[in-house]
Amino acid sequence: MSKDTENGHGFSVELKRKNHVRSISISNSDREGVLLEGTIGQIEELDILEGAVLQIKGTHGTIMVNLCEDKLRELLEKKVSKRVTSNEG
Repeated sequence: MSKDTENGHGFSVELKRKNHVRSISISNSDREGVLLEGTIGQIEELDILEGAVLQIKGTHGTIMVNLCEDKLRELLEKKVSKRVTSNEG
């Protein structure tokens, strides 16, 4: 997977068999989204590759997202902080 993030954080999804894909929806319009749904099975491993790629390995496939460890920690801390604040109020 390329580390070039000119348009944001890149990602890839690799499934071992096509029967693990639940649905794919691609619009003909540039303004409409794309939806990919499926299952990677039971999560076997979570890793940060070269400090820049979050990799989630499952029994049926792998998801990779260009997301450095520092950014992941920052986002998780914000989420936890919001949860704590909302529980206190």
